[in-house]
Amino acid sequence: MTVVHHNPAGVPRNPAFSQAVSVQGPSRTIYVGGQNGVVADGSIVSDDIGAQTARALENLETVLAAAGAALENVVTWSISIVEGQDVAEAFAAFQRAWGDRLDPPAISLSIVTGLANPRFLVEIGATAVRGADE
Repeated sequence: MTVVHHNPAGVPRNPAFSQAVSVQGPSRTIYVGGQNGVVADGSIVSDDIGAQTARALENLETVLAAAGAALENVVTWSISIVEGQDVAEAFAAFQRAWGDRLDPPAISLSIVTGLANPRFLVEIGATAVRGADE
């Protein structure tokens, strides 16, 4: 399986995301539904966007691990942030989780008026790809 990150000339290059990611060869795709800043009992960790983002990413890592994958297998993120929240705080939490990994995934970020629970400030979904033999 080959994963290629595309950042062609003529479009902005950003260290936080790739413009596109392609996957070729036998592979297994994992689709992770939107994760929020909640713990196992469903309680919300904080009313802070940074803390909710960090927890949503922890939840995403837990789900990926259960499917035999990890953050570095994510090829695309889908992130929704409630309007009025500081996107920089959410981005900082993401940077801490991503660490020094190379080749970040492609990303779609939406600013929304609300999520399923009025206290949710962020929701993160992902698509990950592993080789069929991994």
